[in-house]
Amino acid sequence: MIVCLCHSVSDKKLRKLILEDGVSDMKGIRRCTALGTQCGKCVRQAKEILNETVAFQYQQVS
Repeated sequence: MIVCLCHSVSDKKLRKLILEDGVSDMKGIRRCTALGTQCGKCVRQAKEILNETVAFQYQQVS
């Protein structure tokens, strides 16, 4: 699913950045993808994906 239409960033790309590349905040996501730097409509959904993925990652470690 495309999260950011302006920069063609998908949910899969976000999860890969978080799980494989160690990105752990919106600042890191913006640095890697430019997500949220144009219209900003994607930021809320990206934050939800970030929070869910980080929570899942910590559950796997515990």
